[in-house]
Amino acid sequence: MKLRQKFLFLALAPLILALCAIAVAVRYQAVTLAQQQRDTIQQAYLASKEAELKHYVALAAHSISHLVQSGRKDAATLAEAKRILSTLSFGDDGYFFVYDMQGNSLMHPRQPELVGQNLFLLKDQEGNPTIQRLLARAREGGGLERYNWIKPSSHKPAPKLGYVVPVKEWGWMLGTGIYLDDVDAALAKVDAQQRGNIRNTLLWMAAIAALALLAVGVSGLALNIRDNRVADAKLKALAQRVVESQEEERARLSRDLHDGISQWLVSIKLQIEAAIIRLANPGQQDKAKAAFEHTVEQLKNVLGEVRRISHNLRPAILDDLGLAAALDHLADEFRVHSGVQVAFSANGCTDRLPDVANTVLFRIAQEALTNIERHAGATRISIDLEADAERVSLRIADNGCGFDAEGIAGHPKRGIGLRNMMERMEAIGGKFRIESSPAGTVVLALVENRSKE
Repeated sequence: MKLRQKFLFLALAPLILALCAIAVAVRYQAVTLAQQQRDTIQQAYLASKEAELKHYVALAAHSISHLVQSGRKDAATLAEAKRILSTLSFGDDGYFFVYDMQGNSLMHPRQPELVGQNLFLLKDQEGNPTIQRLLARAREGGGLERYNWIKPSSHKPAPKLGYVVPVKEWGWMLGTGIYLDDVDAALAKVDAQQRGNIRNTLLWMAAIAALALLAVGVSGLALNIRDNRVADAKLKALAQRVVESQEEERARLSRDLHDGISQWLVSIKLQIEAAIIRLANPGQQDKAKAAFEHTVEQLKNVLGEVRRISHNLRPAILDDLGLAAALDHLADEFRVHSGVQVAFSANGCTDRLPDVANTVLFRIAQEALTNIERHAGATRISIDLEADAERVSLRIADNGCGFDAEGIAGHPKRGIGLRNMMERMEAIGGKFRIESSPAGTVVLALVENRSKE
């Protein structure tokens, strides 16, 4: 490639990169602004719907308050309350529903075939446990929940915003909802308009960029470089500057090491040498001892920092004392950090496990405790490590709220931690199983107890 061609390339390449960066930045900003506008519209609309729902539920609760406050729980009183609620409606698709806290449908005026059925395990087409989420909101004292449900007017599933409250005296969940398909349709129209605007903006930018590149290319081709030696000198100077920049960076790193760790170690060395000299003087024994003690404290600080970094990368106790000691230490750290009771027990010998299997089991315990702290709301955790001649099992159980293990593990954007644990076990030929219910969750990892050789 000739020198003028190189210059032309050096002129066009940064311009192309700059234009691409500008296009990406403009598109990002446009998409961000469009999303913010959409979110603002959605929040304003949903806020009005939420206030409307709360008002409706308050009226419904007031309509049966005289029965609730009467203290009666006989069948006739409950039937009268359900009759009153079944007569209440608003709009074309507005109605009230009643469930007990076990998920049994007690009153549903638009879908009477559901009455008497237990819908606790009911899931919508996206796999979300609808009734479980509504019951969870009711147990919290009431609140809003988005889900999908059959729309009476169209007999098709549609997104719905529900609001539920508990009727504690009777163990009921009373609620209603507003269908949001009209909101989604309006937002889809807004999205289409915004995409069109963004596309048109990018097309204008592409046209301007093409004209700019054409102008630069023509100018570059018209450029006549007469003094090649000057150009070569400039390139050599540029290369020299690159070398100098590298040397400056190395010098900066050298200064950082010299002024930091090196100075600290030199100070320790001088203190030790001074203490050794004082040891030779009978009258300086106490000062020598004090100098050694001060040096020990400094060394402890250095070792503490090194130990902290090393522990974050890989706990040394796992290599030094084995898996059981590392898990016990992990349980103690979690207990101090979270305040949750953690019981650890270990039976059998895991010395025959390969190092990679020890690491995998330890990482699974770390991931499980992290998930419990973030999502389970547990008050008790047990970690059991069992080993026999054939296999080693790690069992982690909690008394948290549980979750839909199959649904989350199969979700494309959720359950990353669970998939990581499964993949780790598959990599070492182990087995992984998780069981979860409203009473708690159990994580079980099994690996063959074979020799490290």
